[in-house]
Amino acid sequence: MSEEIKLNISDKNGFFSVEVAGKSEAKMTFVFAGEDKIIIDHTEVNPGNNGKGFGKKMVTQAVVMARERNLKIIPLCPFAKSVFDKTPELRDVL
Repeated sequence: MSEEIKLNISDKNGFFSVEVAGKSEAKMTFVFAGEDKIIIDHTEVNPGNNGKGFGKKMVTQAVVMARERNLKIIPLCPFAKSVFDKTPELRDVL
């Protein structure tokens, strides 16, 4: 089954989602903090999807976006913070 990570963004906030067969199975929300920062504030994975790596994939996509747009990330969400703590190669955007 193929999964797709999508980004939805508005002027003040946005979210990444993982869609499997057209259904949203995970979501990670963020808000913009000024011109050059985002705050990841919540990560949620639907029941039955634990251990599939959806959360880490969304954090990784946030890092890709931050690098492309020259943004810094503040991980207030405990899950996102734990991904940064365990993955040194992502920390350049903190």
